[in-house]
Amino acid sequence: MRLIQCDHQGQVRAALVESEEQVRLLDCDTYTLANRAISAGKPLSEMVTEALTDTRLDYQKLVDDKQLLPPLTHTDPAHCLVTGTGLTHLGSADTRSAMHAKAQAAEEDMTDSMRMFKLGVEGGKPDTGQPGAQPEWFYKGDGQCVAAPEAEILSPAFAEDAGEEPELAGLYVIGKNGQPWRVGYALGNEFSDHITERFNYLWLAHSKLRACSFGPELLIGELPTHLEGTSAIQRNGETVWEKPFLTGEANMAHSLANLEYHHFKYPGFRRPGDVHVHFFGTATLSFADGIKVREGDRFEIKINEFGRALRNPLRVEKDTPAISVKSL
Repeated sequence: MRLIQCDHQGQVRAALVESEEQVRLLDCDTYTLANRAISAGKPLSEMVTEALTDTRLDYQKLVDDKQLLPPLTHTDPAHCLVTGTGLTHLGSADTRSAMHAKAQAAEEDMTDSMRMFKLGVEGGKPDTGQPGAQPEWFYKGDGQCVAAPEAEILSPAFAEDAGEEPELAGLYVIGKNGQPWRVGYALGNEFSDHITERFNYLWLAHSKLRACSFGPELLIGELPTHLEGTSAIQRNGETVWEKPFLTGEANMAHSLANLEYHHFKYPGFRRPGDVHVHFFGTATLSFADGIKVREGDRFEIKINEFGRALRNPLRVEKDTPAISVKSL
């Protein structure tokens, strides 16, 4: 079962994806639907069925008219927290082999990144109910940093790079008693400044404070352990870069449960009513292949199990706003 959200007559409404061509409107948005399920103690899929209306919409027209919205939103963007984890994916067999070979090096010769990766390989998939190794963690912003599917992703004028990161994202709502509930999963473009990060790893936090996008579809239910997708960059109607990528637990050093535990173990991330968007990491970047994106390029990320591709054109901010702090 997959859902989208769209702007329908000025209201945020969820819709069930019935086919590539058609969606069926629900009587509320995804956030309301999730809270109904929490209150009723019923699976989200049951609440979807109960919320179905007789209104069906043309999916492509929603895309063309740019009426798609992220598949889970909060009415107050400050109550949507966007975060993520890194160094979580094993990558291709060759990359994995090279990383494992490097992991045998003397401890004093390892980079911090390799130490973090090694911790994940050795302890990122603990026994059920047990905490495993902590992953790398970062903060991207609140709901204001999220670009809707098909909408422009804005890169600030001061950025050194504007690169895609094709990932899975977990989408969550926090219940009234502080219990995190996973609503489902979505395709994500975590979007980072890789040149800033490469200059000094202590600038990772700066490199992540950027826009992002996820959707257009929300996958409800269990996630396949092995997923294959493609990430591409379109320029003037032509594909200038395209590469397959793997994700899902079978291709990760950490279990999703371990990544979720190390995020939600902090009380500040269990504030009742909040929405969380948590990116699970990637192993495939156009930046690693020497691609320099330009304004107007369009990112396209697709995994068949998630329906339609996540697409966003790039727009670069022209000037850095003058910022000065005034004393009261």
